[in-house]
Amino acid sequence: MTEQAGAGTQTRHDEVRRWLAGVGTIAAAVNNPVALPELLDLIARTACELMGYEGCGVLLSDEKEHALVISGSHGLSAEYVARVNAEHTIQLGSGPLSEGPSSRAFRSAAPIPIGDLSADPSFDPWAGLAWEYGYRAIVAVPLLVGGTPAGTLNCYRTVVHRFGPDEIGLLKTLANQAGIALETARLRDRERDTIADLEQLNRSLTEQHRLLEQAEQIHRELTAVALRAGGVQAVADALSRLLSRPVLVADPAGQPLANAQHRGVLLDPEPIAVPVETTTERLTEIVPSGDARAAVPRITAPVMLGDELVARLWLPGRLGDLAPLDRRAVEHGAVVSALELLRRRTAMDVEWRLRGDLLSDLLSGNPPAALAVRAETLGHDLSRPHSVLVVRGDRAAGEAGADAPWPADVRRLLGIAQSAADRTRPRPLVTSSGEYVVLLWPHDAAGREVSPHTAADTIRQAAHRGLDGTSVSVAVSPRCTELRDYAAGFRVARGAVELARLRGGAGRTITLPDLGVYGLLLQLEDPGELIGFAERVLAPLREYEARKGISLVGTLRTYLDEGLSTTRTATALYLHANTVALRLKRIEELIGMPLTQPEALLQLTAALMAQDVVDVG
Repeated sequence: MTEQAGAGTQTRHDEVRRWLAGVGTIAAAVNNPVALPELLDLIARTACELMGYEGCGVLLSDEKEHALVISGSHGLSAEYVARVNAEHTIQLGSGPLSEGPSSRAFRSAAPIPIGDLSADPSFDPWAGLAWEYGYRAIVAVPLLVGGTPAGTLNCYRTVVHRFGPDEIGLLKTLANQAGIALETARLRDRERDTIADLEQLNRSLTEQHRLLEQAEQIHRELTAVALRAGGVQAVADALSRLLSRPVLVADPAGQPLANAQHRGVLLDPEPIAVPVETTTERLTEIVPSGDARAAVPRITAPVMLGDELVARLWLPGRLGDLAPLDRRAVEHGAVVSALELLRRRTAMDVEWRLRGDLLSDLLSGNPPAALAVRAETLGHDLSRPHSVLVVRGDRAAGEAGADAPWPADVRRLLGIAQSAADRTRPRPLVTSSGEYVVLLWPHDAAGREVSPHTAADTIRQAAHRGLDGTSVSVAVSPRCTELRDYAAGFRVARGAVELARLRGGAGRTITLPDLGVYGLLLQLEDPGELIGFAERVLAPLREYEARKGISLVGTLRTYLDEGLSTTRTATALYLHANTVALRLKRIEELIGMPLTQPEALLQLTAALMAQDVVDVG
């Protein structure tokens, strides 16, 4: 008897140790910690091992407590778990799927045992599925977290089974321990989430602090450039440091105003065609056409003074590669560049006015000797030979900006000409006279200078790009070696520009040899003889025109231009050939010579050419 009692005591001790080990395993898992799905599987396995069940599942309610979901299991078929969750979802509201043992245990916070599943109608929605997998009995024990149901511990038997009070008591004890473990795990998860949120917040604050420091650095560096009036090059240098890439600033014609390198790399200053539709209000990405080397994408930002595009910032790369703060830096750089260019423009306005006064005195015909000293103070040596370049747009200066010191087109031409002059030494003098831009282009005795003709071509090409495709004409005078030569040089070059435009030669670089006889006539210092000759020869024709209202001079000019062809003259004037013939006969009567005589043609041609020269003088 004593031996039997001892054996029973030993068995109870073994059972207690087994239970303590099972509960300890759950506690150890919480303290490790393990992931929630792993903990739930451990609770189900511990229940199976301690109670000898064929399968157990841990069901948790969803966030809105609409349903219970098998979230951990041991011994249950994975297919069974999936089908219960997906096809036979255990509901917590109303309806047949909400009257099963799990739902009732959750709502009542009390265990619900079913010893024979086939005998309990409340289990009918799951009976077929449970029978298919061999389950014959079930008990659902609530999992309480902080006294509130959070789910259930469901244990399955493959035989009909009576769940006695002691068994239910043990399951409640195990469920309570599982509830504590679940609450601890959830607290740990929330703590981990809180820590993760705090770490993310800390990273965000650190990043914001870094961005604020970077923004402050951008503001500080660019403001410092603006305050010290460092110029466009200083803006480009600052942007290059801030953005870690080369930066180019170019005028609308594509001529570089500043070029800042990064790690020894400079952006290719070759002008890039900007599509007409490209906005002047924001950053734009442009992929240049051409070979693979030139087809590297570039980012450009407009530099605006009011509504006028005065320059562009250029950076290598794609627009999407720029962080928001980098974009702000480029935009800020464009504003500071505009300020620097405004300062430069204001200074240039003063210089152009001073040079304009100098040019007026130089062209007076009797310049004082002290004029050379004034020129020297402006950085120009009039003791060396110069050519006079006269530049004019092939359309009249626009009306917009008429109240400004220079019309808009003349100002832009001045800027283009100044850009060309700034790249050569000795320094040319650039200013304007009315609607003409005038350059005194120096000759270097050593022959190292950019030739006036080359300079004229450069200005024309740059103006074509910078004036939206408008062409300009540039005339180059003969070399001026004395102060008194400049008045004649200007008069000849200005006349050459106007004659070229009059004779349909727009968009050209013109020298006197290009004009032939016109060039010789332009060089006459006293136009009085020309005027007298033209009036004597053409006077009979003009008097007849005044009396009869018939254009004889115009008919004669067209006849000469059309190679003495009556038919072509009639076509050009939209007249009948007989009408032209009658007019030519009348001209012969008025001048007293037939047009077939070379002398008559020479006199009339010379008179018309002289008249053209006088008109443009």
